[in-house]
Amino acid sequence: MPQLYDIFFASSNKYKYQEVKKILDNFGIKVGFFKYDLTEIQADTIKEIAVQKVIDAFNQCKKPVIVEDDGLFITSLRGFPGPFSSYVYKKIGNKGILKLVQTKRNAKFQSTIAFCDKKKKPILFEANVSGKISKNLRGKGWGYDPIFVPSGKLKTFAELSNKNELSHRYRALKKFASWFLNKRVSTYR
Repeated sequence: MPQLYDIFFASSNKYKYQEVKKILDNFGIKVGFFKYDLTEIQADTIKEIAVQKVIDAFNQCKKPVIVEDDGLFITSLRGFPGPFSSYVYKKIGNKGILKLVQTKRNAKFQSTIAFCDKKKKPILFEANVSGKISKNLRGKGWGYDPIFVPSGKLKTFAELSNKNELSHRYRALKKFASWFLNKRVSTYR
């Protein structure tokens, strides 16, 4: 018997899907994986990228869908890599970022969740977490997790066992979950 899902998460990144699924499971939202290589436009904001990706995803799957786009914004690099984080990670990785960052290590991770269904205008949920760039790679994780230390913590996201309870992605998904669950309740009244 096929599993029924409340929504789909569109991405080519299985690690991101696993995080999203684990987080939304805690809110009672069933998420299916729509493995799809979304066209990632080059834009000045994460919002613009997320909107385009979710419209593309909905046009492909024709089901309620979310996408997530995020970026690492390093203060001393004037917000770089920001909306170009995925591209920069593929080109220079964490070691390249560590070489670029000298003494001022403040940074923030920003996440935008975009939801779309029935070709309506996408709805966005945003959150961020402040922190700093570590001096070296620490922990085993994916993306920038081994170099990002959230404020108030001594460990990187990759070293934290409770990353999914405090990350930028968690905060944005929590906003989405609250909205989605309220929408679902009001639909059945």
